[in-house]
Amino acid sequence: MLSIPSSLASCYSLNILKLIMNKFLSRFALSFCVSFFLFTSFPLSSKSSSLTYPIVDTAQDKCFNEWFEIYCPKKGEPFFGQDAQYIGNQPRYKDNSDGTITDLVTGLMWQKDPGEKKTYEEAVKGAKECRTGGYKDWRLPSIKELYSLILFSGTDPNPLTKDTFQLKPFLDTRYFVFRYGDPSKGERIIDAQYVSSTTYVGRIMWGEEGVFGVNFADGRIKCYPKKMKFFVRYVRGNPKYGKNRFIDNGDGTVTDLATGLMWQKKDSGRGMTWEEALSYAENLKLAGYDDWRLPNAKELQSIVDYTRSPDTTNSPAIEPFFECTKIINERGEVDYPYYWTSTTHMRVGSGGSAVYIAFGRGLGWMWNPFLNSYELLDVHGAGCQRSDPKKGDPSAYPFGKGPQGDVVRIKNLVRCVRGGAKLKH
Repeated sequence: MLSIPSSLASCYSLNILKLIMNKFLSRFALSFCVSFFLFTSFPLSSKSSSLTYPIVDTAQDKCFNEWFEIYCPKKGEPFFGQDAQYIGNQPRYKDNSDGTITDLVTGLMWQKDPGEKKTYEEAVKGAKECRTGGYKDWRLPSIKELYSLILFSGTDPNPLTKDTFQLKPFLDTRYFVFRYGDPSKGERIIDAQYVSSTTYVGRIMWGEEGVFGVNFADGRIKCYPKKMKFFVRYVRGNPKYGKNRFIDNGDGTVTDLATGLMWQKKDSGRGMTWEEALSYAENLKLAGYDDWRLPNAKELQSIVDYTRSPDTTNSPAIEPFFECTKIINERGEVDYPYYWTSTTHMRVGSGGSAVYIAFGRGLGWMWNPFLNSYELLDVHGAGCQRSDPKKGDPSAYPFGKGPQGDVVRIKNLVRCVRGGAKLKH
């Protein structure tokens, strides 16, 4: 057996290790040794000092069936394996008493108060001028940095309501200043979109340039027209956050050295309901592992590649060595699926929807006054995060759901994950 010097074994450069091994080992043996190195030197725990992109837990602590909150099921029971049953890096913040908040998990520092809304151009310019806390290196966060703050303990409002009494935003308001949209200014209460620096490589709606943002009022990522006004929360520190370091293990799995998570290289190949997705993940045996699970919303979003889209790269929004099943979408185009997460998208009194990530177009039905009819468009972009009913018939939603008529599919695909979060006992 090849002896690896201790100095090399302690080195974090996997590429160097692979080059040395490749001179001595067959492809099979190389795959085995790389996997061994990964899971001894890089344990699947975000507490490892090697992780530059630790995923913050969603903070969802309630279990649901296809409609309502339930007692968390036991292994082998329906709906076992959902978000609330696994625990990861719990959100931890420090108020620095100077207008800044430090995220103790990610190492990112944030502005506490977003101030007044800005256009995208104003947001970009404002980062250079920001001096909060006495710092000069503020930047507009990427969509992955911004999404690290979302908490799925929030409740999704009815877009038409003006009452926020029973609502809870998707953000820790003990540390961060948060405001819903102001109806007195003609806004909806869900108009609490925060802009990122991540622009869409395609076009949204009727050919508009778009930029991704997180809505902390309704718990979604969408691509919005740049001409909108947004809340802005600048960030500084940890420049590697949100940047993946993938390695193909050669056994049907892919490891991200930045997050410590191992992924199924292929997807499920077929759509299924949320309950079926949970069961599929919990029963998957792949590459000698049987601890696969359905990823939560923040884990799955971590592998989106926002430099890709069906319209610009003829591909899904993911690193090319991941395999994605092609579909024919509702417009008759070649497209890529929505993928289920284990995270329920809560509404007041209801848990009937679950979060998905769109690795293809974020289709929706929008009213076109010139045609006097609804038109099916890429309204939210590849890489958006929305939600679908956990079960039902998509034909019951002929023009989708929500303000932009999000296309409803219900039978979404699955890409499983292992490592990171631990099963609660």
